[in-house]
Amino acid sequence: MSRAGTARAAEGKVVPRRKLKPVGNRVQTRPTGTRSQKSLRAVTGKTADWNEIAKDCFAFANATDGPLLLGVEEGQDAPPADQQVPADLPDTVRRKLAERTVNVAVLPDAVTAPNGGQHIELRIPRALAVASTTNGRYFLRVADQSKPVTGDDVMRLASERSALPWETQTTLHIPRGEVDAAKRDKLLQALRASDRVKALVKEKSDDELLDHYHLAQGDTLTNLGVLCLGRQHHRAHLTTAPVIQFIKYDEHGQKVNKLVWDDQTQSPMELIEAVWPEVPDFRECYELPDGLYRQNVPAFDEIVVRELLVNALVHRPYTQRGDIFLNLHPDRLEIVNPGLLPLGVTPQNVLHTTVRRNEHLARLFHDLELMEREGSGFDKIFEVLLSQGRPAPELIELHDRVQVTVRRRIPKPEVIDFIAKADQTYQLTQRERIALGLLAQHDALTARELAATLELPSVDALQPWLKRLLYWDLVQSSGRTQATRYFVEPRLLRSLNFTGESAISDIRQRIGDEIHPKPVKRALEELIERGAVRFEGNNRWRRYWAVS
Repeated sequence: MSRAGTARAAEGKVVPRRKLKPVGNRVQTRPTGTRSQKSLRAVTGKTADWNEIAKDCFAFANATDGPLLLGVEEGQDAPPADQQVPADLPDTVRRKLAERTVNVAVLPDAVTAPNGGQHIELRIPRALAVASTTNGRYFLRVADQSKPVTGDDVMRLASERSALPWETQTTLHIPRGEVDAAKRDKLLQALRASDRVKALVKEKSDDELLDHYHLAQGDTLTNLGVLCLGRQHHRAHLTTAPVIQFIKYDEHGQKVNKLVWDDQTQSPMELIEAVWPEVPDFRECYELPDGLYRQNVPAFDEIVVRELLVNALVHRPYTQRGDIFLNLHPDRLEIVNPGLLPLGVTPQNVLHTTVRRNEHLARLFHDLELMEREGSGFDKIFEVLLSQGRPAPELIELHDRVQVTVRRRIPKPEVIDFIAKADQTYQLTQRERIALGLLAQHDALTARELAATLELPSVDALQPWLKRLLYWDLVQSSGRTQATRYFVEPRLLRSLNFTGESAISDIRQRIGDEIHPKPVKRALEELIERGAVRFEGNNRWRRYWAVS
C-alpha cells in the first residue's frame, strides 16, 4: 500500500476491499487441483498404466469431483488436432477402472475439442463413502497431485469425508418459507449484482437460486441455508454456527477488553462486515518519519484482517464446536480457528495448496466477491504484509486449532515506498511483489533460504519469482546454484532511483503478448507527443522512460 493509501486509512475512512488481480498461474478458469491431464498413451497399448489412472480416480473421489482428461498433455489446453479416440476406448476405460476401484464411479466420454482433436473426459463424482484401493490404500487430491493418505490421516479422512457433506444436510427440517426475508433478499440481490455469476444463473427465480447454491433442498433449508439465511433461533440450533471473540491483552498478558459476536443474529457474510468497524483498535495508527514530515500508518491493514476472517469462516470444520478468537497483543494479532487445517494442507505448503473443506460455502463467498475460490487467500496476505514492510504471517497448527500471527510493527518503513515505486514503474506480478518484499526486509537470502520461505520444492522453482526482478536490477545476485545469494541493493532501497527503462518488447510482455506491436507503438508515439514518455536510441535499441 502506498503512503497516500495509508494516510487515507489513518483519517478514519474505511478503505474499500481491493479487487484481487489475476496473477501468474494462480488464477485460472478451473483450479488446477480439480482436474488432471494425461496422454492418451496412458490408456492405450503397451504403455497403458491403469493403476496410475485408478490412483487419480481415488484421489478425486475422496476430495472433490473433477475431470481427468485423457489425451491432453500436461501444460496443454487442447488435444493434438489430428488425435482421434477409438470408438471402443471409453467402454474399455470404464471396464478397466471398475476392476481396480471401490466406491468410485467413473464416467468416460469422448469429447471433440474446437481444434478438431478428440480426448476422453473422465468425470469422477465425489464418492458417497471413503474410496480405497482393493489392497486398502487411500489417496487424496491435493493441489495438482494425488497424494497417499497414511497413518492417523486415514481416520481424519473418514471423519471429514462423511457420505453427505454437512452443508447439504437437512437434519433441522426447517421449511424454506421460514428464512429471514431480509437476509434472503440481500443475498440474492448481491448475487445478481456480482460480476462472477453467469447471466443464466442470474435469470433464475429466487427459489431456483437457493437450490443452485445448495441453500435449500426441496421444501427444506440445508445447513448452509440455515447458516446464511436462517433466523436467529434456527442458527442457534446448528450448535456449530461460528462465534467470534475479540480479546485485547496488555503488555503483561492481562485481558483489558473483550467483544463477542455470539447472539447468532448474523450470517458468516455479515460477521465479516461487522468485525472491522466494531473493533476500534484495528484502526489505530502510529507515526513513521517521512523526511521533514511524519506519516500516519494503520496498525493493521483491513484487507489482511478481512482475508484472515474469510479463511477462518470458510475453512473451519462445521462439524466441530469452537469459537474464532482474535487475540490482540501490543505487538501482534493472533487469529485462532478451531480444528486442524484441511487434510493435505500444512503450514509448509499453504501458499501453493488449495483444499476447500466447505465447497458450497466457498463457492458462495467466491460469487459474492468475498474471496478468491482458487486460493486460500494466504498469497494475498503475504503480498500485502510484505509490501508494507511487515514480516510474513506466521502459521502454526496445534493439536486442535490453527493459529495465524500478524505482526504490528514495520521493521523497515522504507520498504513501503520501495515496493510502491517498483510496482508503479514495472507493474509487478503478485509473485514478484512477494519475493521483492521478502528480499527488501533481509540483508540477503540464499537460493535455498528463499525457496524454503516461499514454500517452493526446489531452487529451480524460483525463476518465475525472480527472473524479471533480476533483469530490471531490482534484485542483485552473487554466487552460484543453491549458494546463490539474492539481495536488494541498500542504495536503491534508500534512493528509489529506478532507471525505469523499457524496450517495446518489455512493454508488450507486461500488457500481454497477444497485443499486436502496431497499436502498442502507436500508443507510445502518442504518449511521446504529449510529453508523458521519452525515448533514447533507434530501432531495436530504443528504450522508453515515463516522464514524472
